[in-house]
Amino acid sequence: MKRRHFRLAIVFAVALAFSGLPAWSQSAPVERRFPQSKAAVEKALKALQSNMAGRLPILDGFAKPGEHPLDRYQRGYYQAMPEILPNASGGTTVRIQAKVTAWYSDPASGHSGYQLLLSNGRVESDLLDQIAEQLASVPSERTSNVAAATVPQPAPLAEHPVAPEPERKFPNASGSLPSSLKGISSLEPPSLEKPADPSPTDGALQAEADNLEQILKNTTHPKNLVAVKKSGTSVVSTPSLNAKPQFLASMHDEFELLDFNADWVHVRISGLSRGWIWRNSVEMPEGIADTASSSAPAAAPAADLFHVVREETAPFPGDWEPLRGKNVKIISVQKVDDAAKNVGSKERLEYAKFLMDKSYSEIADQKQELEGVVVIFDSADGGMIGAPLAVLRQWRTGALSDAAFWHKCFFDPPEVFESNSASGQ
Repeated sequence: MKRRHFRLAIVFAVALAFSGLPAWSQSAPVERRFPQSKAAVEKALKALQSNMAGRLPILDGFAKPGEHPLDRYQRGYYQAMPEILPNASGGTTVRIQAKVTAWYSDPASGHSGYQLLLSNGRVESDLLDQIAEQLASVPSERTSNVAAATVPQPAPLAEHPVAPEPERKFPNASGSLPSSLKGISSLEPPSLEKPADPSPTDGALQAEADNLEQILKNTTHPKNLVAVKKSGTSVVSTPSLNAKPQFLASMHDEFELLDFNADWVHVRISGLSRGWIWRNSVEMPEGIADTASSSAPAAAPAADLFHVVREETAPFPGDWEPLRGKNVKIISVQKVDDAAKNVGSKERLEYAKFLMDKSYSEIADQKQELEGVVVIFDSADGGMIGAPLAVLRQWRTGALSDAAFWHKCFFDPPEVFESNSASGQ
C-alpha cells in the first residue's frame, strides 16, 4: 500500500520553513487555556506533531473566501505553528496560528500558482481539541501541587562546612582552557580576542532543518489508516448510498480509521470532522480485509438470482431532475425464485451494475439517442435504479469509483438498496 500522506506533511513543513511565503501574521491566532503544566502540554504537542501540517480534503470550511472563489483552488495544505505560554496563576495557554496554501487555477492560465489563504480558525480549533483530548488524562498543575503538599516531607539534613576545592589549572598550547570547558564563566580566563559568532540567520535555518529532520526520523507512520484506491471516491456524511458527498477523495489519500462494518468505513477527515467511505473503495490497515468475509456458505452469483423479462425505450418513469422527461433504456428484471431469501441490496446493486455496464456498451456502439439506463426490479420488494449516460461514461472510463457512481444514481425507494449494516441498523 502506498503511504504518502504523512511524509507529504513533513516535506511540506520543511518547504515552508525555507520558503519566501509571507509571515504568520496573515491570520489571527486562536488560543486556549489548559490547567496542565507547560511540560505536559509540550508532551501532548509532541504526540500530535504529525497533525501540525498536512493536506486539506477541501478548502470550503477551512479557509476564508478571498479575492477568488474557493472552488478555483485545489491541492490545499495547512501548517500550524503552536506557541506555549505559561500562565502566572498556573496552567498553560496554547496559541496556534495556521497557514493555508492552495493551487489557484487561473481561467486564463496566466496567474496560476500556489497562493496563501486566510484560515477561518477551524484548523486551529480542531488542533486545540486534539490537545485537550491528549491532556484529558493529565492532572492539572494546581491539583499536583495540592497532592504534593499533603505528602510529608523529610527533615532537612544538617549542614556541614565543605572545604573549598583547590584551584586547578588546564594549560595547553594556546594557554586557554580546553574546548570542553568553554562557556563556564567561573573558569573562563580573560582573552583579548574571541572568534566571531556565526551568522544568526544561518544558525536558525540550520537548527530548523535539523529539528525537522529529527522529527521525520523519530515519528513512526500510523498503522490505523485507510488508503483510497481510486480518485473520485465519495466521502459522505452518513453511511448511505443516497447521502450527498462532502467531497471526492484522490487516489492514495489516507484517513484515520475510526470504525467499520460490512459495507462502510468511518474515518476522521480532519480534527473533529468525520465521514464515511464505501468499504470496497479503500485499502484497509494490515490485518483487516478490504471486503467483509463471512463464514456462511457463499451466496449464489447475482446473475443466477435474476433474469431480464423486458427491455424498452421510453421516457424516464420518475421525477428526478437529471433524467426528467428524457428517453432512457428501461430494463425490467424479476427474481428467478420468488421465494428466495438471499436476495438483498448487494445482489440488486451487483446485477444492476452488470446490466448498466452491458447496456452502455450497446448504446455507445449503436449511437442511440438515449440519456440514461434504468433497471426496474419487478417484485413486491423491488425498486428502481437510474443512471444518466454521462455518469455511466465517467464510471466506465475510470473517472468514478463504484461508490462515487452509486452516489450519482437515482434510487426509488432508497431503503430497498440499503443493507442493514449500511443503514446503521
